[in-house]
Amino acid sequence: MSSSENTSYPKYLHSMIRVSDPDATVNFFKLIGLEEVRRFDVEAGRFTLIFMAAPGQAGIAEVELTYNWPAEDGAPAEKYDGGRNFGHLAYRVENIYDTCQRLMDAGVTINRPPRDGHMAFVRSPDGISIELLQDGNLDPQEPWASMENAGEW
Repeated sequence: MSSSENTSYPKYLHSMIRVSDPDATVNFFKLIGLEEVRRFDVEAGRFTLIFMAAPGQAGIAEVELTYNWPAEDGAPAEKYDGGRNFGHLAYRVENIYDTCQRLMDAGVTINRPPRDGHMAFVRSPDGISIELLQDGNLDPQEPWASMENAGEW
C-alpha cells in the first residue's frame, strides 16, 4: 500500500505467534478456514515466516507464524511457554519517525528504533510488543539511525 491511497493511520496488519511445527500449525489454521498467503525463508536469521489469512483478508488482517529453525549446533529448539509463543501486534503508520517521537515524548521506550526508516518496536504498558511499520520507506535519519536497542522487543 502506498501513502497515496486513501487510508487512515494506524492500520492493523497482523499478529505474530511462534510455532514449533509449521506444517501442523498451517494445517490447523486451514481447518479454521484460513489460507497461506505468503511464506519467506530467511537463511541469515534462520527462521521462516508464514502468513495466514481468511479468504479475501490477505494484507488486511493476518496471522504471522514464525518458525525459528533448530540451532546449527544440534542444541534443542526453544520451548515456547509462559506466553513466549505470542510475538507482537503490527501497525502500519504514516510517519514512523513522528510516531516514535510522539511515543518518546510521552515516556515510552523505543525498544528497537527505526534505524532503517521502516521498522520499530515498542511495548505497551503491560509489556506487549508492538511493531510499527512505515508505509513505504523513509531515509534513515538521526537520532534514530544511530540509536541503540533498549530492552527486549
